[in-house]
Amino acid sequence: MAILEEPIKGTPLVKNFIDGEWVEPKGQIVDVVNPATNQAIAKVGIATKEEIDAAVEAAKAAFPEWRRTPPLARSRILFRLKELLEENFEEVSRIQTQEHGKTIDESRGETRRGIENVEVACGIPTLQQGYYSEDIATGIDEWLIPTPLGVFGIIGPYNFPFMIPLWSAPYAVATGNTIVIKPSSEVPLSQMKLAELADEAGFPPGVWNVVNGGRTVVNGMLDHPDIAGITFVGSTPTGRDVIYRKCGETGKRVVAQCGAKNFMVIMPDCNVSRTVPALLTSFFGNTGQRCLAGANLMIVGDDDKFYKSFVDQVEAAAKNIKIGYGLDESVQMGPLRDNEKKQNVLRYIELGIKEGSKLRLDGRSPKIIGGYPDHCFLAPTIFEDVDPNSAVGIEEIFGPVMSIMRAKTLQEAIRICNSNPFGNGHAIFTADGKSAREFQYNIDSGNVGINIGITAPVAFFPFSGAKDSFFGVLHTQGQEAIRFFTESKVIIQRWF
Repeated sequence: MAILEEPIKGTPLVKNFIDGEWVEPKGQIVDVVNPATNQAIAKVGIATKEEIDAAVEAAKAAFPEWRRTPPLARSRILFRLKELLEENFEEVSRIQTQEHGKTIDESRGETRRGIENVEVACGIPTLQQGYYSEDIATGIDEWLIPTPLGVFGIIGPYNFPFMIPLWSAPYAVATGNTIVIKPSSEVPLSQMKLAELADEAGFPPGVWNVVNGGRTVVNGMLDHPDIAGITFVGSTPTGRDVIYRKCGETGKRVVAQCGAKNFMVIMPDCNVSRTVPALLTSFFGNTGQRCLAGANLMIVGDDDKFYKSFVDQVEAAAKNIKIGYGLDESVQMGPLRDNEKKQNVLRYIELGIKEGSKLRLDGRSPKIIGGYPDHCFLAPTIFEDVDPNSAVGIEEIFGPVMSIMRAKTLQEAIRICNSNPFGNGHAIFTADGKSAREFQYNIDSGNVGINIGITAPVAFFPFSGAKDSFFGVLHTQGQEAIRFFTESKVIIQRWF
């Protein structure tokens, strides 16, 4: 067992990045803990209202000059940021593993997807072009110009600390806006490294700001009159009842991407040898802490022989997943982010047993490579004979738990999927084009996979959602992000 070198050494104090300066935090100082080793790796300040106000003030002051900066000049800075991210690719990835717990391969994938969003935003000279029509009436022309709005707040979650803010930040600054990013205080180190590189890339002071903290920072963003809009990724109760509602009250633009309960639908004609590995990545990748993770495995048909063979193969493969510290490159699944999140998953496992689901694979006593404390670790867990209307069948668990259920027909499977309140990323595994077409046409989900276990769109497509998984008019990533971060100015001119 060889552990890769840890980029974070000692317990450095994480500062806020405001107006191009690293600012000592004024609020409470808390530990950032590596969930694999259960050791503090940094300290971070929980910002006060004064600090979030200072960041917004800096962003507001920087906006007029940044808006006047030609899109090609903004693009050059983004190209430089992309180069710096490539140069620091491995360090950025290892920071994510150290602060979050995911495997190094998963972190490298997260880094790559984040960089891809910066690459797409580099195309802003054409992405932000308007359009023109002459002679809409006699002697009158009309044209549209997409213009930036001002300051945007970007609220990041703990599960993808590097990538998810990059669903929004590159597009916001590319279109001429300025930003204030609030990372999760559990995992602030990735965004601190990103801020260092953004500063080195040449963003003027005040364009790119980062403030660490919790509810005080969030509420400060939601209440601040100089913030034009918010992007948020997190739980549905927070997204729906706090972020979306408050933005509606204050007139802010909002994208709130929230919870999920994704179904993986298995047809008897699927390619089993390819489907099983795809399911393992979907259900147990990132230790199940992913809004696109598989949650419910729906096996279609009444062929008991196929059902038994398929589930046996899934269980056998899940048992062989290696668990440990993600900086060990042989490890395939890391810990949950912290013990509180582990306890929540344990609560659902106990609830599933009480509800009558069959606990086919119990992950509560994990075998951990390297002898690390089991403070945050769980192994893959599989329930069988799950009622779709039970707690483990309908609620988001956000951990390495698979709930297996059956449907007699594809139509019944689609009905069960659509009855769930979430609609983030459902998938079907089949060799039949007709079944695939029927599924993608009738399923109520913002992201649909066909023989794909993780329906993550590439950076030039939007990251969608439906029902209780998404609140807002547009989405992050790609062309829809450009539209979200700009407003349309329409000019009508009569030529005399």
